[in-house]
Amino acid sequence: MKRVVVGLSGGVDSSVAAYLLKEQGYEVIGMFMRNWHNDEVILSNECCWVEDSNDALLVADKLGIPYYVIDLSAEYKTRIVDYMFAEYEKGRTPNPDVLCNREIKFDVFLEAAMKLDADFVATGHYCRKTTDANGRHHLLAGKDGNKDQSYFLCQLNQDQLAKALFPIGDLLKSEVREIARREGLVTAEKKDSQGLCFIGKVDLPTFLQQQLQPRKGDIIEIPQELERLVQYHEIPVSPENIEALSSPFTFEATEGIKVGEHRGAHYYTIGQRKGLHIGGRPYPSFVLQTDTRHNIVFSGQQSDHPGLNRYALKIEADEIHWVNPDYELSPDSSIEMEVRIRYRQPLQKATLIRKPDALYILFEEMQKGIAPGQFAAWYLGEELIGSGVIA
Repeated sequence: MKRVVVGLSGGVDSSVAAYLLKEQGYEVIGMFMRNWHNDEVILSNECCWVEDSNDALLVADKLGIPYYVIDLSAEYKTRIVDYMFAEYEKGRTPNPDVLCNREIKFDVFLEAAMKLDADFVATGHYCRKTTDANGRHHLLAGKDGNKDQSYFLCQLNQDQLAKALFPIGDLLKSEVREIARREGLVTAEKKDSQGLCFIGKVDLPTFLQQQLQPRKGDIIEIPQELERLVQYHEIPVSPENIEALSSPFTFEATEGIKVGEHRGAHYYTIGQRKGLHIGGRPYPSFVLQTDTRHNIVFSGQQSDHPGLNRYALKIEADEIHWVNPDYELSPDSSIEMEVRIRYRQPLQKATLIRKPDALYILFEEMQKGIAPGQFAAWYLGEELIGSGVIA
């Protein structure tokens, strides 16, 4: 009998994952990850991780499986939280959920599971894994298009996938909840977590503001007719111009007008609309760029502002990751795939162009809010092929 350790989060998805594995004949062990208990950052008045842990315990008891709590807070702070704060201070936009899966769930947690002589670890992600005759593992989108979470696993490698099981990947969310109701699991009606990985009810802007010191600065509005932006959008969209097309927009305070003030440029991200608190402008304003060195937030009116939309992005060579190495590009080669640059974004048609120093992605249509630090993930059909950090 194969042994599998399930990451029980106290939510309905991991609860049903554990139930399904037991029904399939696995020896199932439930393990809850405690990832945060540092009082320097007060996340909320509720000690929600305790509630989640108790729910996970009740599920394990209902299923008749062993239950453990593992404290990974030290690793989580070093690998996720410290990195996240450092990236925001640089004006970049990290994705802590992608990092948590790569660095915690399928690294530290996986190692802990192997110490229990487990054959696999399992999570409640809405994605699927297949293995071909050559032993190559393929990461596929979940059957529920509204819940597909393959993007969050875009940094996993073949060794990690070899040990991974995703029991609910072929189910719809409604089917998962129905199974939980039928089996009398306490998590059946529990709302989905909107917080950080295994921490719970965390509002990210509040989390940042409690750790990064406020710094009052100016919001500078950039006009749509700025000559440099006009020139960019006159560049022919072709692989020959990929370096120019992928260059991020950078602005100077002298190129616009002051329209407001902010409490810290590091609290904002490209494409953000809420939280600017700019009054008296004819149209909605969006963040075009954050200059954390000079503590300036650059904004522009309307979502079609030329400073918010680009045709291409760049990924440095050391940030390119292939989930399926069979498709790895050699220098001066290219391939057509579909790409998303954020969770839930519909897949976008694009060409991946490999140069000696970097990978470039050229989209068929302009993309709004390409943010350095975020992950771009590329797909062929349902399979997630690779990913990389946007430069």
